Amino acid sequence: MARFDDLLNRFFYRADENVGAWLELAPEIADSIEELEELPEEFLAFELSTETYAVPIGAVREILKVPLITSVPRVAENVLGVMNVRGEMLPVYDLKQRLNLDSTPQRVAGPNDVPRETRVVLLKDPEGDAGILVDRVKGVVRLMLSKLEPAPTLGAERRAVAGLGRKDGQLYILLDVEQALG
Repeated sequence: MARFDDLLNRFFYRADENVGAWLELAPEIADSIEELEELPEEFLAFELSTETYAVPIGAVREILKVPLITSVPRVAENVLGVMNVRGEMLPVYDLKQRLNLDSTPQRVAGPNDVPRETRVVLLKDPEGDAGILVDRVKGVVRLMLSKLEPAPTLGAERRAVAGLGRKDGQLYILLDVEQALG
């Protein structure tokens, strides 16, 4: 037992020990450890026209192949209609209209009206879940929040842009889900 106590005494730092410059380095080491401990956040990346967008993965409910979409009269131009998801009627939005990427509204009634890789990303929203039509889902990307850039001032039609992220030379335009659906 005495041998174990001797080992512990040699292992732990004692206040009366002279540690020299090592103690002065401790705050720098602590700062670098905090930087290393930042975990990246996950975003779902997708394409709209020729641009790559992303939303926080926590805002995504599911990804669907394009279902039948029923048009609704007298709704905003960026609303394609409603879709039935397991008995729940949810609106489907055309973000290209909202983000001013396309000047003419799309008319999508179902999967035959869009390319095969087109999907509906179902987003969670406090005012009710909704789908957005995307050209292609690229996958999940992990971005460091400390490296995100603020959204440029692009005008009223781009208020849905929350910021910009970069990874491996790719630019991701981060969307504010509430603004994008609003």
